[in-house]
Amino acid sequence: MDIDNAAQILAGSILTGLALVVAIITIVVINNILHKYWKPIRMFTDDSFSHYNTPKRFMNPDEMEKVPPKLDETIKK
Repeated sequence: MDIDNAAQILAGSILTGLALVVAIITIVVINNILHKYWKPIRMFTDDSFSHYNTPKRFMNPDEMEKVPPKLDETIKK
């Protein structure tokens, strides 16, 4: 083994290590983006479409007093 061959092996191993690090960072970034924006899809389960029909929470009596009268009339209709 001469110096040229050893230098090529060293440069190749360094570049391979850097490529592996870049690939791992890319996979982690893509995984974080998917985890942030991906919502699980539930089909044909009991609660799959129930979130469209049920309210998230009910109004307290204190909050009901803060509703403007114009909105209050539309709710009563």
